[in-house]
Amino acid sequence: MPEKSAITSSELGVLWLTYQEKTMILRMLEYFIEQADDEKAKTIMNNLYGEIAPYVGTIIEIFQNEGAVIPVGFIAEDVNKEVPKLYDNGFDIMFVRLLKQISTGLHALNMTMTYREDIILMVNELAAITQKYYNLCTQYLLEKGLLVKSPHVSMPKSVEFVKDKHYLTGHSVSPFSEKRSLNTVEVAHLHHSIESNITGLQMIIGFAQCANEKEVKTFFNEGAELAKSMIKEFSEVLLENGTQVPQTAGGNATRSTIPPFSDKLMMYCTSLFCSFSMGSGSLGTALSLRNDLPPKLAIFMKDVFEYAHKGAKIMIKNGWMEEPPQTEERNHLLK
Repeated sequence: MPEKSAITSSELGVLWLTYQEKTMILRMLEYFIEQADDEKAKTIMNNLYGEIAPYVGTIIEIFQNEGAVIPVGFIAEDVNKEVPKLYDNGFDIMFVRLLKQISTGLHALNMTMTYREDIILMVNELAAITQKYYNLCTQYLLEKGLLVKSPHVSMPKSVEFVKDKHYLTGHSVSPFSEKRSLNTVEVAHLHHSIESNITGLQMIIGFAQCANEKEVKTFFNEGAELAKSMIKEFSEVLLENGTQVPQTAGGNATRSTIPPFSDKLMMYCTSLFCSFSMGSGSLGTALSLRNDLPPKLAIFMKDVFEYAHKGAKIMIKNGWMEEPPQTEERNHLLK
């Protein structure tokens, strides 16, 4: 059997990022499994934990074989399973579903940056696990009445083509122009943004309640206000269009102020959510043809970027930001 080729820089980056994300997810699952009252939810999370955990070992083995240092990631000290519940029933699966949305995008991107057959196979297998559990979480939440589907519309009876530039009209150009109705692509992205921000809002409210460091607590409170403003703005666009706004009947933060997770883990999780928000916002901007929508999305992407940058500074200040593997310092070496 031929020897495996040495991993490339992009593969090293993919493995490093995957290790960070998966160790974070495992630590959070450990807490949510311990606190779960619903047996079906517990089974979903237990099975997900069992399927993800071996891949952390696979990554460690690859690093060892390549002579690379093992990342720290997130360890037992980053979670306290014995503290009171920080969230109501339903949040655990809502949160896992949103994590699986993020993982879907990450694995799709990672597939395009890997070359070695064993690493490609690993990424493909992780993608399949992600799709499987995203569906299980979706069906669970629908059964429990905790997830609102995007609104139904009348089915099109004929193919239509855009006839003039008024299709692009929105108030960002003229306050007197008549807006056309949202198309289904635009509704899909607005609905998704509201839905993900509702879950993110509850997550970060819980984080704010239990954070140890005052600066971190303030940071999470600012994130909650940003999520509220995005929900409000996008909801108004849907309501103007006469379209249903997604809501949820559960998954709220409790009154607990005892942290189940380290500030380091909560900061990293929030950073991951910010990256997801910017990525989905970029896609929504690119696919929105009514010219009042992209400016709204672009402003929020700028706000999310600045918020994430502020979080990065806090993580660096506290020694929580693990540095990805670097390329050679050529300028320094040449001197």
